Amino acid sequence: MKNIVILISGRGSNMEAIVAAQTAERWPARIAAVISNKPEASGLAFAQSHGIPTAVVDHRAYPERDAFDAALQQTVDSFAPDLVVLAGFMRVLTDGFVDHYAQRMINVHPSLLPSFPGLKTHQRALEAGVKLHGATIHFVTAELDLGPILLQGVVPVKAGDDPETLRQRVLAIEHQIYPRAVRWFVEGRVSVAGGLASLTPPEPQWWFATEQA
Repeated sequence: MKNIVILISGRGSNMEAIVAAQTAERWPARIAAVISNKPEASGLAFAQSHGIPTAVVDHRAYPERDAFDAALQQTVDSFAPDLVVLAGFMRVLTDGFVDHYAQRMINVHPSLLPSFPGLKTHQRALEAGVKLHGATIHFVTAELDLGPILLQGVVPVKAGDDPETLRQRVLAIEHQIYPRAVRWFVEGRVSVAGGLASLTPPEPQWWFATEQA
């Protein structure tokens, strides 16, 4: 039975999708905790309503990033995680924190990496004129948004899209692919070699949107 710790900063809609999938599909894992850097994060109430332990490590209480990450790491480790899932966790983590969870911490990024790392991905995708956009589940490394890619979800870019309509379409596919990637890890199917993530047995590591509204 693997322990999953999920980090959020707000509602945590991807966290909700993972909890729902774990409950419905009965993975050999449990959501050991949901942790936020903001005590007002609404996702904490959702987790508590599902019987999931929660904790808060308020980054505003720590003047230095290293001190915050050390406190966060101590809290995360108290739940003995096999996998740490970043689900809308809006903090850039220090190299030491990332290294501590090497190959057992994953994140979702709202673009088809390596295109459009960083911020304002939907605006940049529209400005570039791409016809396909999407989201990437990747392992977290010290290089921002450059960790091994585990799974990508693809959505169309439509005439008349603006950053908000595109964001909503990408978020919908995030909710489809993030639970899938977490389940692969839980089932022990994921390996990383040479900077590439692969599955055993192999299956497509991409997903096209089932809802293209």
